[in-house]
Amino acid sequence: MRESLSFYINGEWVDPTTPNAIEVVNPATEEAFGRVSLGGAADVDRAVRAARSAFATYGVTSKAERVALLEEVIACYQARLEDLAETISLEMGAPIGLATEAQAPMGLTQLNSALGVLKDYEFERTRGNTLIIKEPIGVCGFITPWNWPTNQIMCKVAPALAAGCTMVLKPSEMTPLSALILAEIMDAAGVPAGVFNLVNGDGQGVGAAISGHPDIDLVSITGSTRAGVLVAKAAAESVKRVTQELGGKSANIILKDANLEEAVTHGVQKCFANSGQSCTAPSRMFVHESQHAQALQIAKRVAASLAPGDPANPDTVMGPVANESQYDKIQGLIQKGIDEGAELVCGGTGKPKGLETGYYVKPTVFGNVSNDMIIAREEIFGPVLAILPCGSEEEAVALANDTEYGLSGCVYSGDVKRAVAVASKLRTGQVHINGTSADFNAPFGGYKKSGNGREWGVEGFEEFLETKALMGAYP
Repeated sequence: MRESLSFYINGEWVDPTTPNAIEVVNPATEEAFGRVSLGGAADVDRAVRAARSAFATYGVTSKAERVALLEEVIACYQARLEDLAETISLEMGAPIGLATEAQAPMGLTQLNSALGVLKDYEFERTRGNTLIIKEPIGVCGFITPWNWPTNQIMCKVAPALAAGCTMVLKPSEMTPLSALILAEIMDAAGVPAGVFNLVNGDGQGVGAAISGHPDIDLVSITGSTRAGVLVAKAAAESVKRVTQELGGKSANIILKDANLEEAVTHGVQKCFANSGQSCTAPSRMFVHESQHAQALQIAKRVAASLAPGDPANPDTVMGPVANESQYDKIQGLIQKGIDEGAELVCGGTGKPKGLETGYYVKPTVFGNVSNDMIIAREEIFGPVLAILPCGSEEEAVALANDTEYGLSGCVYSGDVKRAVAVASKLRTGQVHINGTSADFNAPFGGYKKSGNGREWGVEGFEEFLETKALMGAYP
């Protein structure tokens, strides 16, 4: 049993104000393997005071000092990659191969991206006789999820450190142990006391305290749209900056001239990666009505190759979903799809044969889905794909945009220019053309109820800066 009952505040491991321990459950076994403490408002207040005090000195450090610090954090992070991968796999059920090759290294990618931006960034510019200065915004509060734990933490922490901000982090209570390793990394790297602080807890006890704290200058959340709305409301009283990366129901438009075999195969694999627990998962696939039947056959075959299994097995490509609550939600939505008359191509409710213990979900594909069905409108956050037939490119675009979300999307075509033309019509923050992978130097964020603000690259870095104008600096 892993027991980590302390918080990391002001460069020290400290006990919670009020003892309140919870168990951390392995979703593959449904058994507890760790214990952590849940904090409250008093713990957040202590962390914010430390961050505010530290900002007085860290906020005026030079670019060279912050470059050196980030380089040390990167070195310490690299030394803990194996520990992070093992812990993430145990916490949220990611197959050990995925945890080793993607989940754990993603935090390192974010650190290197922030370091590159910092090295090239100009904090002072002139415009006429005015000097324009970019300064760190101050104390930041971070609320992060369980699905890509180190990535979602470091895409906030890394640029904040680079910009000169101090911070208080609340990781998900579902994946707290990997976050505690990140705190150990910060400590080992010599991050100054008070610059990075971690308080474990739930949304009601710690998330709300961070959102509404008057001495926090920016709050950034990655989570559900519902959680993002609550954070924004709590933050409004102190008029702090709020950035949100929220839900998604991403469209995957496969044009008639695309290589259908390749496009459908890649689309299913992307949708089911990480057991479907990615906000960018292309969970609505639009195909021409004349190719719909063939697309279902391909999708069924690909889904069968992605059978769930023990995440500790190096050959497993899909593990369980992360927790019981998520499992129950997915089961309910699969049943909704059946009840609404969508064609169940494969999968369905219940656990796969031989995997009765663990929160395993059958890889599920629905065909003949209409865009008004619940499975086409709600974010399922599991290995469930809806395939929607359409009669034209224009109809596909209209249906793709007929959603309250706008985080990501995909377009496949045999003609890249045509794909770009279609992609430009989508009301979404990112579009992947013909299966192109993510670019971590490109801005990431959403339209509509998928949030506001951007992460990654220069745009993500600038979210942590304020702008000051000194008129007459050059008379």
